[in-house]
Amino acid sequence: MAEKPVLHYFNGRGRMEVIRWLLAAAGVEFEEKFYETKEEYQKLLQTGDLMFQQMPMVEIDGMKLVQTRAIMSYIAGKYNLYGSDLKERVYIDMYSEGAADLLLLVMAFFFLPECDKEKQRNLMKDKALNRYFPVYNKALGGKEYLVGNKFSMADVCLLYTILSVEEFHEDILQNFANLLAFKKKISEIPTIKKFLQPGSPRKPMSDAAYVNNVLQILHP
Repeated sequence: MAEKPVLHYFNGRGRMEVIRWLLAAAGVEFEEKFYETKEEYQKLLQTGDLMFQQMPMVEIDGMKLVQTRAIMSYIAGKYNLYGSDLKERVYIDMYSEGAADLLLLVMAFFFLPECDKEKQRNLMKDKALNRYFPVYNKALGGKEYLVGNKFSMADVCLLYTILSVEEFHEDILQNFANLLAFKKKISEIPTIKKFLQPGSPRKPMSDAAYVNNVLQILHP
């Protein structure tokens, strides 16, 4: 039996969470190594395993992969979540990258000073309503999945991003019927449904303790 992938990251969502989602969607069990002190992180850096001296890192198939996009592409290709040809793959990439752009606004929120958070919350809402969600809503017209006739990495990325934005704006999808239907359908896929249940490796929304811990680890 092949060894489980090992995920190296801080004990929270950050850039690793979407990778957790993708592995869970593929039905792949994984282990995690959390770095919660500066000393632990410095020790990892000294191994030379982090190509660009930053996490996330995923050990899989004898490799130590870094860079979120590269990690996800490998996982999607390995577990048949990357389309059937190059044309489908490039659309999966485009939709996944669009979701990642919106998700960056969510992730940045937690690291902003309090005086800037309301502005970021409003920016998140504006971009979701006027730039990103209309694209996905149109793409899903008459379709179950974003690309082709098959569940893919793009669907995983979109669902995770929707749920993340909804944590700030509960009714954000009220005028996007296709996205509402998509959210319901994808959430019922057995592997996704399992990951959404309590007790799964899914991480909670970032809080002040997580932010402070990350800053203490990374800052000189």
